[in-house]
Amino acid sequence: MELPAREQQMYIYTNAKLFAFAVVGVLFIMFAFYMGNSCKWANELPNNNLPTSKQRDPSGSLNYKSSLPTQHRLPGPCTCPDGFTVLKDQIPKDQYEELMQRRAKEFQQYKARTNSILSKLLFALPNSPLQYPIQGVIVRPLTATAIPGLALHAEEGTSYKVFLTVSNGVLTTETPTAEATVQGSGETKLIIESSSLLVLNDLLAKVSYTSTIYHINTGDLVTFQFENYEAVFPITIQQPHVPVLYDMGTDISSQVTIITKTFLRYKQLRVLLDSIRKFYSDIKVIIADDSLQPESVTGENIQHYIMPPAQGWFAGRNLAVSQVTTKYFLWVDDDFLFSEKTKIEKLVEVMEAVPELDVVGGSVQGNRFYFSILYEEGDENEGGCLYRKSGGKFHRLPGYPQCHLASGVVNFFLARTDAMQRVRFDPKLQRVAHSEFFMDGLGSLMVASCGDVIIDHQPKTQENRNPTYNKFRHPERSEGKFKLQLHFFKNHLKCIRYG
Repeated sequence: MELPAREQQMYIYTNAKLFAFAVVGVLFIMFAFYMGNSCKWANELPNNNLPTSKQRDPSGSLNYKSSLPTQHRLPGPCTCPDGFTVLKDQIPKDQYEELMQRRAKEFQQYKARTNSILSKLLFALPNSPLQYPIQGVIVRPLTATAIPGLALHAEEGTSYKVFLTVSNGVLTTETPTAEATVQGSGETKLIIESSSLLVLNDLLAKVSYTSTIYHINTGDLVTFQFENYEAVFPITIQQPHVPVLYDMGTDISSQVTIITKTFLRYKQLRVLLDSIRKFYSDIKVIIADDSLQPESVTGENIQHYIMPPAQGWFAGRNLAVSQVTTKYFLWVDDDFLFSEKTKIEKLVEVMEAVPELDVVGGSVQGNRFYFSILYEEGDENEGGCLYRKSGGKFHRLPGYPQCHLASGVVNFFLARTDAMQRVRFDPKLQRVAHSEFFMDGLGSLMVASCGDVIIDHQPKTQENRNPTYNKFRHPERSEGKFKLQLHFFKNHLKCIRYG
């Protein structure tokens, strides 16, 4: 039905007004969103104005202040919530200042050994005519090596001029033809200019880098410039490693050594050995023994090493691991018990299938006792914050649903011998120790826990109780305090929590 003329006008007016309100509303929301994100982006990228100051050095190279950050932000202080132990409170007040000075000096030396110029944050600016390698340029120290992939893709012009600059080496290219000039060959700054883009790119393709310092693992940054464009890319200076390989042989005995540490528990040790021989008759067993009055432990493929008395758990582990000649070793406590479910081959299968792994833990009577370690670096003065979370894990190991990645595992694990020797068990920790090894190995050891390989625990009976052993087994309060003091200095920690 057709509306009267006046009602049609009112209808059109009303719709037009609603449309205008809608448009204004949308524009307001978009403006608010833009302003909010502008503030956010301004906070995330400080000094994000375009560079306004551009100058050329005497050679003609363009210099300007980049609008992007040049390095990662330094970590700020980490926080220690309720439940954390503040470690400086464990240090005697009359020793604190001197200890802090020694710790600060040692931490600076640690950074000098571990930091690299290759950790510098680099950005690729948009729409650049510069072609260059962004990753994978590795050179041997003091050895000339071609830099692959250098080229210029510029619009047609009368002349083309590029600049290459390094700091820890020198750059060279071939002697140019009459159509090009090269300045600085054999120096830290190389300038190539030509009226022919083809000739220029041919010289760029023949640029070589030679480091001028001998270092087994460091790097350099190459700055590549053309007109207003600048790119920076890394070169890794690295001495190649000589491979150290283990012959896996044909059976488990040539692949794995079983190691343990014993102290005053010879009854349990002999039960363990009998159970091993029931399932693995030829495998080598290494025993580190710091008992007060050592007894003889003999047998085929058994190596029994006597230590000075009561040296502690980690000192014994170091001794035992130092004598391993196989690719892997299996750590067991001296009161464990092998059963049909203690299949070492399954752990070896996982390690061989995932060569990045260094440690694979099993289960002790169904308990895996894995944990995760959450660590914040903190600042240089106070140190980091560390939380060991019992039961913490990351995700399943691809291809092995019974296994999870973690930071640490139970005292029943298969380990890669050379990886464990690099981390080492700190012999200062005699009785209060296990998680501490995995703390030292955080970032160096790849760890997993698999629940389908199980070892038993010998029952505790009145017959195998030893009052002297129990006296050493349970640490005094002073040993716990010493461990916290050790974390404060050695691990540069501000606080720690065991959860």
